[in-house]
Amino acid sequence: MLIKIAVVAVLFVIAFSLFGALRSLVRNQEGDKQRTVKMLAYRVGFSAFLLVLLAAAFAMGWIQPHGLKG
Repeated sequence: MLIKIAVVAVLFVIAFSLFGALRSLVRNQEGDKQRTVKMLAYRVGFSAFLLVLLAAAFAMGWIQPHGLKG
């Protein structure tokens, strides 16, 4: 259950970073270009962290894959 909460929390951080970059892109003020790049870099880093977290959870048996039966 804890791993599911961690995954959802990281997804919220990724979404927050993405919308923060969008906000700074739309405002288009001086210095916001650097902020946009920084926020997008954070998003990429958190996405990579989520991928590693899911791979580790799968390897340790904390999560199990399931498919559609039909």
